[in-house]
Amino acid sequence: MIKRYTIRTKKEVELIDITREVAGAIAEAKVEQGIASVFTRHTTTAVFINEMESGLLRDYLTLLEKLAPPRAGYAHDRIDSNAHAHLRSMLLGSSVTIPVLEGKPVLGTWQRIIFAELDGPRERSFLVSVVRSREWSR
Repeated sequence: MIKRYTIRTKKEVELIDITREVAGAIAEAKVEQGIASVFTRHTTTAVFINEMESGLLRDYLTLLEKLAPPRAGYAHDRIDSNAHAHLRSMLLGSSVTIPVLEGKPVLGTWQRIIFAELDGPRERSFLVSVVRSREWSR
């Protein structure tokens, strides 16, 4: 099963917890054991797993600003001035894969699935693909 979610971001750079949506897709697929893949098709967004603690969220944004600041003389900026957003997306990644066990995503105590808007605000989407595992017998 593949499910598409659409979200409307509100800021230029925004970190959004999408764990609930992913868990919902897993429940809807009725998969007890398998994997869930979360993917964004946008080249200026990202998906990653970490904590949603407010201080850490500020630290993410500070780090991204240091690693890929806007208007730093990037060649791509001659087209639309958002090279920094593309570079930030590349650093964070466009997908994550999460194990599914007993019909739920297997995440650590503080882990959340985070959608990163890096060139907003815009309407964005992400896909959740849920695949059932086969039991292998010997």
